[in-house]
Amino acid sequence: MSAEHHSIWTHGQSLNLPALTREQHADVCVVGLGGSGLACIHALLDAGKSVVGVDASEVAGGAAGSNGGFLLGGLAMFHHDAVERFGRETARRIYVKTLAQIDRMAAETPSAVHRTGTLRIAISDAERHDCERQYACMRDDELPVEWYDGPEGHGLLFPSDAAFDPGLRCRTLARNALGRGARLFEQSPALWIAEASVTSERGSVRARDVVVAVDGKLETLLPELATRVRTARLQMLATAPLDIRIFPRPVYARWGLDYWQQRADLRVVVGGARDVGGIAEWTTCTDTSGAVQGALDVLLRDGLHMSAPVTHRWAASVGYTASGLPVIDEVRPRVWAIGGYSGTGNVVGALCGRAVADLIVRGRSAMADLLRA
Repeated sequence: MSAEHHSIWTHGQSLNLPALTREQHADVCVVGLGGSGLACIHALLDAGKSVVGVDASEVAGGAAGSNGGFLLGGLAMFHHDAVERFGRETARRIYVKTLAQIDRMAAETPSAVHRTGTLRIAISDAERHDCERQYACMRDDELPVEWYDGPEGHGLLFPSDAAFDPGLRCRTLARNALGRGARLFEQSPALWIAEASVTSERGSVRARDVVVAVDGKLETLLPELATRVRTARLQMLATAPLDIRIFPRPVYARWGLDYWQQRADLRVVVGGARDVGGIAEWTTCTDTSGAVQGALDVLLRDGLHMSAPVTHRWAASVGYTASGLPVIDEVRPRVWAIGGYSGTGNVVGALCGRAVADLIVRGRSAMADLLRA
């Protein structure tokens, strides 16, 4: 069976929104219709603002619809590492905010979110020791964590985390935004972004503020961020449905470099192995590579003991920052940027979307201050 080169979360599910073909006017133009951009749009609508949203491909066409489907508490780094880098109070406050955001996402899109918890599985003595450090730090901070021993292995269970369908969530948010009066356009790449305007191939948007809510390739849209954000390629595959459920919750292992879950339709999705690709994975290219896909095949067959045929293979661009904190800044007059989620942007990205809306509407945001640490 040959594999489709599309994300399993979005393949065949497009909303088929129109392209931007004339000049539009709004209070705010949001570039990027992924999870963070749509969270920003809803927050702006809550504040009574008129909004136009544009995307170079389609709703959830980037990393927002091409990721592993994990909703994780905290930042991309493990909590004890965040405590060492940012201090206990800041790291704990961020973690608590992400847990509240997971609750919010479950309430906003209940059909897309499943409160399963997630697992971190250790595959070496060093990783088991690191799990012990993480467990002790989280218990000290009264954050939800449990020891786990089960079929997947030994490690940690995070009961407040969740699994979700990222494409379904974004499509639901987009439909709801349209129903609230937002104007959304697909297949409309932003060719020029300036104060008060965004220009696409066949149309433009005039707005008081512009939000660039793009994770991967953010530095290509806004070159002034090239010293802060670097784009990497993350790759995944999906199998045909299994006969039974084997994995009741998402799992990440090998220091988070490998991850997998079994969807509601019993397909298994597997991602990671970026380290196998080496420096070649620091790229804006979203074609799959033989080296990484081969490593994912080995993980699927030898590690997870799955024999189901692979039906989908895909890659997505994500942005990494050296600090591990996201970008949430006014980078040009009235042009705001959010992104650089370092591989785990489903929850933090939504927080950033709401925070930048607060900055636009109120001129301040406690969440933005916290994420800037």
